[in-house]
Amino acid sequence: MADSAGGLVVTRHDPDTGPGGRVSQALQLVELAERVLASAVVYEHERGTSWADIARYLGIDPAEAEARFADDLDRWNTAFEVPYRLDDTGRKRIPQLPTAAYDPAWACTQLDRWAHLSRLGIDDEHAVSSGLVMAAPEEEEC
Repeated sequence: MADSAGGLVVTRHDPDTGPGGRVSQALQLVELAERVLASAVVYEHERGTSWADIARYLGIDPAEAEARFADDLDRWNTAFEVPYRLDDTGRKRIPQLPTAAYDPAWACTQLDRWAHLSRLGIDDEHAVSSGLVMAAPEEEEC
């Protein structure tokens, strides 16, 4: 989000941007924020947060919150059963889960590095992974 928002302040390429270019960029930022919000709601729901608590932060009633994010929760749950879908050509697999679900150890390492090296003021080399409980790798059946 920060990188996308940062793109809105750069003026170097203004002459190359057509009419409405900034509006288009801002709309993309809003759409990204909506995806971040949906991910946060799915996260909160998965960790057991009630619809009443989620709705309170959204400023809506619980039934409205549940209805608004029902499709996101359905996609999340379905993705575990069908982690990939084929593209329109039927030749390319499209991941249905976040990248981290396919390689959690790599994702933790990347997020730890990002948090440590960014300007967040976090002086912890394991700021992300230290709070996670890693599952044991699945063993192959013989």
